[in-house]
Amino acid sequence: MIASVRGPVRHVGLDRAVVEVGGVGLLVHTTPATVAELRAGQEVTLETTLVVREESLTLYGFADPDARSLFEQVQTVSGVGPRLALAMLSVLAPDDVRRALAQGDLATLTKVPGIGRKSAERLVLELKDKVAAVGGGTGAGGTVTRPAGTPEEAVASQVREALEGLGWSTRQATDAVASVTGGEAAPTEVSAVLRAALRELGR
Repeated sequence: MIASVRGPVRHVGLDRAVVEVGGVGLLVHTTPATVAELRAGQEVTLETTLVVREESLTLYGFADPDARSLFEQVQTVSGVGPRLALAMLSVLAPDDVRRALAQGDLATLTKVPGIGRKSAERLVLELKDKVAAVGGGTGAGGTVTRPAGTPEEAVASQVREALEGLGWSTRQATDAVASVTGGEAAPTEVSAVLRAALRELGR
């Protein structure tokens, strides 16, 4: 198990980063909120979980042990794999996930792409008594900061790709991006467009 990685950030994407450890660049999948705090060249420590599959080794990273613990905990529920667990933490903050589970808040849980009512009920049933609901959650508002002046279609394409990676369909991603980029005061940076699209999809 690779429990953490520390080193300079070599690359930052919408939902991943490359961290150099001992001369080796490790690709770490993470949430937009975590990526938002990273900058190329910055020394960083990420709490990680290595998911081993027959055909792949995939590293998932988080800003703190709490998020990593919840990522691992929700995967104990049948039908919840690492991709869905990461989507949960991309849409909701750890505190909000725990609160929803503890209170049986199905409406909040079903905001996550890939989680329907039955899946949400199963999550609540199996985890309600295992999580502690805490206050202060602020949602998963963090996003990746990109330089201003990026061509509009390039920005839209990056955001659509990120949303599809989180589990929304191409149509949902396209509609959400279109709805938040149409007006004169519409956001133009990737970070702002992604944040607005996530809000739109969470309604």
